[in-house]
Amino acid sequence: MSFDSSSVLAVGTVAFDTIQTPFGSRERIVGGAGTYIGWSASTLGVRTGLVSVVGEDFAQEELNRMQNAGMLVEGIERKAGEKSFFWSGSYHMDMNGRDTLETELNVLADFKPVIPEEWKGAKWLMLGNIDPNLQASVLDQLEGRPELVVLDTMNFWMDIAMEPLKAVIARVDVLTINDEEARQLSGERSLMKAARCILNMGPRYLIIKKGEHGALLFHKGADGVEYFFCPALPLEEVVDPTGAGDSFAGGFIGHLASVGKTDFEAMKEAVVVGSALASFTCESFGTEGISSVDSGALNARLHQFRKMTRWEEQRVAVAL
Repeated sequence: MSFDSSSVLAVGTVAFDTIQTPFGSRERIVGGAGTYIGWSASTLGVRTGLVSVVGEDFAQEELNRMQNAGMLVEGIERKAGEKSFFWSGSYHMDMNGRDTLETELNVLADFKPVIPEEWKGAKWLMLGNIDPNLQASVLDQLEGRPELVVLDTMNFWMDIAMEPLKAVIARVDVLTINDEEARQLSGERSLMKAARCILNMGPRYLIIKKGEHGALLFHKGADGVEYFFCPALPLEEVVDPTGAGDSFAGGFIGHLASVGKTDFEAMKEAVVVGSALASFTCESFGTEGISSVDSGALNARLHQFRKMTRWEEQRVAVAL
């Protein structure tokens, strides 16, 4: 499989997770931002070149499975005699809050992403949640400016690397963070004020993820800031939300790459597609849900989104 103009270049972790939720637990299952991004984009038929690092403990069979799904894994470095990145967490009863129980950086401690030569002309770049200095190094390796650069980050990097983070944010088109991170990054309590502040840092678009309460898309246009809200799909059962944000990101950039557009209307569609794919991730542990989605299931879920959000304007006379 070759890397072409509609392929997505994704840089992020390929790792192991141990998950505990009120509905069960799993030991050392495959996870990582890059993994979820790749599975989500591949669901849309978009080829994704993954740049990451794993240890000797990461099974070749799993890499083969990812490759068979349409992912390019030549950019995943395997380090002999070392262990893969590992994270363990426990979710609260509401499935929104969670506690980190253990983090082992292992191979990630010395990770220096190297972009394969044939991928350096990538038009669609997804920078997963890693050190902002490494995110900047990826941009420095590319040949020319991609059509679209999406960056994900978190409060950890805001705590220890705020200036490098702001520097790389100024170089991207879309920033994805959650509501508390938006407040921390901007210093504003109001999300509208936070969005204006963050858009002034450089990105053209901002996505603020609100978990089970959906996602907000902001765009700094010629006539000011315009915005779009996409609710989350109500699910009867949320089993494991780990990776939902990364599945959203993979679906978001995957849709834009598949249609070849980056205008506000395409962005709105991409937010809905990303939200639909994220919902599959929440219904099973690890990548079980997102890796088994077919076009029929996805289209059915997109139809649910259309029914849930459609309404007819009624003209109502108000007597004053």
